[in-house]
Amino acid sequence: MPFGQLPRVALAPGAWRYAAPLFAVGFLLPVAPLLAVAGLAGGVAVLWFHRDPSRTPPESGFVAPADGRVSVLRTEGDRVRVGVFLNVTDVHVCRAPADGVVETVDHRGGAHRPAFSKDSDRNERVDVDCGRYEASLIAGAFARRIHPYVEPGEPLRRGERVGHVSFGSRADVLLPPDVDREDIRVRTGDRVRAGETVIAPEPASVPL
Repeated sequence: MPFGQLPRVALAPGAWRYAAPLFAVGFLLPVAPLLAVAGLAGGVAVLWFHRDPSRTPPESGFVAPADGRVSVLRTEGDRVRVGVFLNVTDVHVCRAPADGVVETVDHRGGAHRPAFSKDSDRNERVDVDCGRYEASLIAGAFARRIHPYVEPGEPLRRGERVGHVSFGSRADVLLPPDVDREDIRVRTGDRVRAGETVIAPEPASVPL
């Protein structure tokens, strides 16, 4: 990289919509320097929050839907749910756990409880149903907008971007019935990377 040239950072859609008003406060520098500096710093923080780095998915397995720490690991009937809590410093672009075809994208309103709490199951969410598995983007205490990138009928590849949640969230994957609890390769508290960390083996691939 040439000296003095800043690296280009990919951003999630809508990042500038949140950052622009904060950067605009910078024009108040001559009359309100402290407020202007706070606005500029806030704008930079918002852009950093919406960063969207590339990832290299493995050739097989169900991968983590988000960056963060595993906060949910439970059995629901004959299926296992793995949930990842995203801290404010984590990348908030979520990714497809495995290959599949989107069947439905369901947006459900709800509360905005802390994403690491048990009550977050009742939070606002978007469920992306891919038939054999389901990925969910769940709002947190400060999240006010969920941005899905996919629509019904779209094919997905492992690690492909499916959406992002602005300002705090949780991302879950409800695994298919042929994945047992004993197959899970992560534990509560483990750090994972979206699209790269294998959370469970994939018993059978499904052609698109």
